[in-house]
Amino acid sequence: MPKYVVSRVDEIVAGGRKIVEVGGRSIGIFRVGDEFFALRNRCPHQGGPLCEGVLWGLWEAPAPGDIRYSRKGEILTCGWHGWEFDIRTGQSWCDPRKLRVRAYQVSVESGATMLADEDDGSAETVPSGARVKGPYVAETYPVTTDGAYVVVDVPG
Repeated sequence: MPKYVVSRVDEIVAGGRKIVEVGGRSIGIFRVGDEFFALRNRCPHQGGPLCEGVLWGLWEAPAPGDIRYSRKGEILTCGWHGWEFDIRTGQSWCDPRKLRVRAYQVSVESGATMLADEDDGSAETVPSGARVKGPYVAETYPVTTDGAYVVVDVPG
């Protein structure tokens, strides 16, 4: 199975997410603490952009009046109709026996490991035809609007 580099570790903060296009599929990458999880960005209910939904935790009540909140940031709610999914497994909380969203394996690898894998041809790190960020950076300038005029600040 091909591997795709989708982000630097520091690009996704704890509790955050990044939605990427990989192999023709939209996939949400989530970070919980130092762990990363990936889900297909398509709700199985009606195809909504699942990974844009709200992240919650679980409210559990093992006994009346004994309410506990756990798994903060691990339950994803679809913004279209409120269906809930576990970001660790893709399992539905609406109909757990029948519904789930596709979950993908995620790993954190060092650049040296990926270079070694690339040298032996065992891993594909960039999708075919994809744009790759190069080493050069164009000079940029801040742009603001002032009334009906666009103003560009160019340093001396």
